[in-house]
Amino acid sequence: MSKSVFFVTCPKGVEYLLADELNTFGLDTVRHAPAGVWVEGPLESGYRACLWSRLANRVILHIDEVGATSGDELYDGVVHMDWQQHIPVQGSFRVTFLGQNDAIRNTQYGAQRVKDGIVDRFQANGGPRPSVDAKNPDVTVSARLNRGRLALGIDLSGHSLHMRGYRTDKGIAPLKENLAAALLIRAGWPEIAAAGDFVDPMCGSGTLVIEAAMMALDMAPGRKQERFGFEHWPGHQPDLWLSLRQEAERRAHEGKQGRIPRLAGFDQDSRVIEAAWKNIQRAGLEGVVHIETCPVDALQLEAEWSEQGLVLTNPPYGERLSERKELGALYRALGNTVKRTVPGWRLGVFTGVPEFGKSIGLRSYKQYRLFNGKLPAQLLLFQVDEVSAMTPREPNVPGEVTPRIASEERAAMLRNRLKKNMRTIGQWARKQGIGCYRLYDADMPEFALAIDVYEGRVHVQEYAAPKSVDERSARERLAEALAVIPEALDIERENMVCKQRQRQTGTNQYEKQAASGEFFKVHEYGCVLKVNLKDYLDTGLFLDHRPVRHWIQQHAVNKRFLNLFCYTGAATVHAAVGGASRSLSLDMSKTYVSWAEDNLALNRADPKKHRVEQADCLAWLAERPSADQRFDLIFMDPPTFSNSARMAGVLDIQKDHPRLVRQAMARLSSDGLLIFSNNFRRFRLDEALESEFEVVEVTRDTLDRDFQRNPRIHRCWHIRHKA
Repeated sequence: MSKSVFFVTCPKGVEYLLADELNTFGLDTVRHAPAGVWVEGPLESGYRACLWSRLANRVILHIDEVGATSGDELYDGVVHMDWQQHIPVQGSFRVTFLGQNDAIRNTQYGAQRVKDGIVDRFQANGGPRPSVDAKNPDVTVSARLNRGRLALGIDLSGHSLHMRGYRTDKGIAPLKENLAAALLIRAGWPEIAAAGDFVDPMCGSGTLVIEAAMMALDMAPGRKQERFGFEHWPGHQPDLWLSLRQEAERRAHEGKQGRIPRLAGFDQDSRVIEAAWKNIQRAGLEGVVHIETCPVDALQLEAEWSEQGLVLTNPPYGERLSERKELGALYRALGNTVKRTVPGWRLGVFTGVPEFGKSIGLRSYKQYRLFNGKLPAQLLLFQVDEVSAMTPREPNVPGEVTPRIASEERAAMLRNRLKKNMRTIGQWARKQGIGCYRLYDADMPEFALAIDVYEGRVHVQEYAAPKSVDERSARERLAEALAVIPEALDIERENMVCKQRQRQTGTNQYEKQAASGEFFKVHEYGCVLKVNLKDYLDTGLFLDHRPVRHWIQQHAVNKRFLNLFCYTGAATVHAAVGGASRSLSLDMSKTYVSWAEDNLALNRADPKKHRVEQADCLAWLAERPSADQRFDLIFMDPPTFSNSARMAGVLDIQKDHPRLVRQAMARLSSDGLLIFSNNFRRFRLDEALESEFEVVEVTRDTLDRDFQRNPRIHRCWHIRHKA
């Protein structure tokens, strides 16, 4: 039996499941590709894939591959192929074209050149040419361009195989049928169905429960299709196809003779329940699938239901509910319902907002990353038992914006930029042993964001939009960014935090933005530091000062170190690790003083030698220094502006810096060094200071590669006493 090569497409993220399924049809895997699998086997197996695949989109019989570095090269390759083997002489065809390169920049042009080559081949043979029919052709020619090579084939399916024929009323936000089947397989339904039951408490148009029933009853997903793409193909074998159709009908009949699980779908929206019932009827599943209008929190199951089973559902996530608070309540209700009604069952939740999984009150034991269309999503699996129980938690909701792509072209630009930056900045950071770095800083005007990586987690800061950008457009672009970032950086969405960046006044910079209490440790040049991405405006670690801290560590041995406006004490930790003889760190915030003490303790610094005190630095500097308040190395990085009631006065760094520098220098030993830094973009150092002290600006030396796009992120000087 001769073998053919097929390219079978599928939803992104389903490739390995599809390969396993195709193997059961007698097709051997050649290689995986994005959103598809290359396989080989007999034509019969290709037919089986068209009829039985629950996961495929299209089954393409591969014919040949030609060069396509230019339109002319593509045409020359196509025109020399024997198309009479694949297209009826007086029939019709169409060309579907995917991909582009520098020479073939749009699919219409590529499809036109393929069509021209096919038609000219028929005319060169001296016979009639087939017609072109874009809607109902006898044969569909598939052309897929990749890296200057064009793969040509015949689309045996003729239409996307996810369309089973039963669903015309789709509800408000339907799942595609083959994605629903993938979720069922990942959740273990084929094994559970032997003795268990199935429930979808938010069933929408019923796709999940219908696909579950078709699996359990061994019904071929393609048995309701009236036409496939190979039926007018010259190589078609009608007798073989008829035997496969008859086999599918026999198996469907036998499937109803065995054990039939209890299958039910519920939804609070009576409109989609009506649509679901029509879909069930078209699928021939009346009497098999129960459907009912019922909200999640009111769901009850009768005692006859099995002690084991699967609850699988696709809750709303921004497409159907605009209020995020409603989502939290819905997920909590789902968790309460399954714990009350189906203990011992498995729960699967397919969601585009996986952070809400924490609201269910169960620990997820497995997560699968998939895509619902172009939207990244996850399948979360839970075991409904006491071992998995946890206290429901409010999720971190990035910026209260639902991730959603409005413009795929714009989203692709950001996706490509992030991946490029990971190849450059990310690779540089890994080589330097740096785990926390800035990956993106408003590189593109369309996305005014700063994106920082913290050892596998991502902190996104949205810069306040200029007045020229309306709020709706700004939120739309933020939503796109939040959809793209997890995919581009290969992280879970729950490991991404988003905040809006605005000017802070008074104590705003110290006030909590959230109350998660989620601290974790990061590492920097041998130091261990606590960070918190959620609860405060800043994270506890100013990444742009990384080179400054490293310099301090390298020059702190046997030095007395003073850290003014110390924040979380990261610079002090570096000084202590670098061998400073003693240190004093001052900050007005009780929160940050405690944080700095924790950081020093993490690095086993002696608290008697390395003290942290809550103090107003302005008032402390104004005092006459005592004999023991002389330091060899001082780091002073004041805020740009502060009008906190706890301060002795108002701090304006441009106006007040001469006084601060002179007061700090009064506490510096004769051969010591003051490192003075601030982040005021329009800052100008008072010229009088340069006449009083030795002043050298070292800003360029204090900016690592990840901040070179933003050289005004801070300014920095080394200041010494004159000899």
